[in-house]
Amino acid sequence: MTPPEINEDMIERVTDVLQHESRAILAIPVNESFESATLLIHNRVHEKGGKLVTSGMGKAGEIAQNISTTFSSTGTPAVFLHPSEAQHGDLGLIQENDVLLMVSNSGKTREILELVHLAKRLHKGLPMIIITGNPDCELAEIVDVCILTGNPDEVCPLGLSPTTSTTVMTVIGDALIVLMMDKIGFTYEEYSKRHHGGYLGSKSREQAEGSSDTD
Repeated sequence: MTPPEINEDMIERVTDVLQHESRAILAIPVNESFESATLLIHNRVHEKGGKLVTSGMGKAGEIAQNISTTFSSTGTPAVFLHPSEAQHGDLGLIQENDVLLMVSNSGKTREILELVHLAKRLHKGLPMIIITGNPDCELAEIVDVCILTGNPDEVCPLGLSPTTSTTVMTVIGDALIVLMMDKIGFTYEEYSKRHHGGYLGSKSREQAEGSSDTD
């Protein structure tokens, strides 16, 4: 099969996108909010036996789902709560010792604001964390920890579709997960217990066995 001719315009366009996203990641404000969020999650989950509950709407909700599943697979029990379903009974999965982590680029998402008020009514004093691009939003003022994305411009040609904003949200989630893994000393052996199947399960077991052989 004859390879297609190199389209220089397309290569340049892709490069522009990658550079745009890279700059946005490097511009994420790194401050005490990361440590505060890590300590709060550790206290509720690993000291008090609660869990991390993540939530978000639309694309932000998909990021929140990814954060919860990765936390769970790395030793910190977490679940995703859809903010709309929360109003129809699913709010009941939030327990007294849990911590709520919400993802909202605008910080004005109606369903997330409603979730906050419902959750506070269910469990007074429930600690909350928000990942947002809007430092002046109502959510930023009422939660315990606010982690800012830097509010980057979307790489979408229309400047509308969540693209760069979801990239930085994902990276922030990754940073929190790595900080927690460091704090609890998460090992290959523990990973293999939670991820048995597939390539990662096999690799983690091999690494765990290798670590035990060198002890």
